[in-house]
Amino acid sequence: MSRDTRRTLSFVLRFAVLGLAIAFVASVLVPDWVDRLRGKAADRSTAAPSSVASSVRASGPVSYSDAVTRAAPAVVNIYANKITTVRQYRIVPDPLTQRLFGVLGKPFPKREQNLGSGVIFSADGYVLTNNHVISGADDIQVLLFDGRVAQARIIGTDEDTDLAVLKIDAANLPTIAIAERGAVTVGDVVLAIGNPFGIGKTVTMGIVSGTGRQLRLSEYEDFIQTDAAINSGNSGGALVNALGELVGINTAVFWNANGDGRSRAAQAAQGIGFAIPVATAKAVLEQIVRYGMVIRGSLGVEYADNAPGNPAATPTATGVVVVEVEAGGAAAGAGMHPGDVLLKFDGSDIRNEAGLRSQEAATAPGTLVRVEGIRDGLPFAFDVTLGQRRARTAGS
Repeated sequence: MSRDTRRTLSFVLRFAVLGLAIAFVASVLVPDWVDRLRGKAADRSTAAPSSVASSVRASGPVSYSDAVTRAAPAVVNIYANKITTVRQYRIVPDPLTQRLFGVLGKPFPKREQNLGSGVIFSADGYVLTNNHVISGADDIQVLLFDGRVAQARIIGTDEDTDLAVLKIDAANLPTIAIAERGAVTVGDVVLAIGNPFGIGKTVTMGIVSGTGRQLRLSEYEDFIQTDAAINSGNSGGALVNALGELVGINTAVFWNANGDGRSRAAQAAQGIGFAIPVATAKAVLEQIVRYGMVIRGSLGVEYADNAPGNPAATPTATGVVVVEVEAGGAAAGAGMHPGDVLLKFDGSDIRNEAGLRSQEAATAPGTLVRVEGIRDGLPFAFDVTLGQRRARTAGS
């Protein structure tokens, strides 16, 4: 065998031995390495759902049962009853008798019942509801969360905000928690609790769809709009946040116009409901409990928004235009005239008609305030001692 042949055989043998060694090492180590990779992948796949769940829990509650448990006991069903007199008519068959005596009718009493909801504000039995729920009622029954029925008496009403305060005498009454921060923000989750259509305690969920809404249903309006379902019977019930704290009193639903041009309340929820902010409701309740009525300051003028649609409007972007000055009122005594444009009330800008009305109402009668504005293009300022706003009466 030549020298070159021996060298070739030696090289082949060395290469074969190296290959066998590599194959042996791979057979021992590679399965363990693959298993480890597979194990890590499995760990990641099992950890993912847990991570997602943690994220969901961190972002907010997936159930509002705690909020309902906290708020619902303080929401009551209200049954407002009144007796009306109707006549049962009968036609006299004899034409001559008809001409002499007309159609005869026998009067008889008829019981009518209005359904609504209410909120217990204090452990001593003060309940807040809507004025339209109990208006004209002779007898008001309140059904409590635990099944007890209590007789209610009216402490006072405020047609200007459509609120009424009732008093019930019962022990161990649950009370509603008031939202500390008061105001709500568009997008906040809210729950409406009440007795729609008399079917029993019902909770619906939605968000705050808008704030500061004006519907011209009452004199002082700053409604919270929500898409939480509000129906007939929900009036006077609670609108609470995700913590079960009261943010508003449910009071109205969207109104439709029929083909004949008349308006009627929507018979089913349309995703547009309205609630009175809790700050307004609380202030009304406190005044009615203290004075039996709501006391508001008044300039003694009628005014309208300073808008392009108003013939007396000016180029200024804010303020109101005086339409009428009440004879003998505070503004008349200060020298205010129709056509004056009011821009500031006691140092604060007047944004619009609703804004000035709220500023007046929040100021006690007898307070001296400075009113600034424009007359015939020239600035003016009056010091006015506010009078007291006359309470509205039915039909006014």
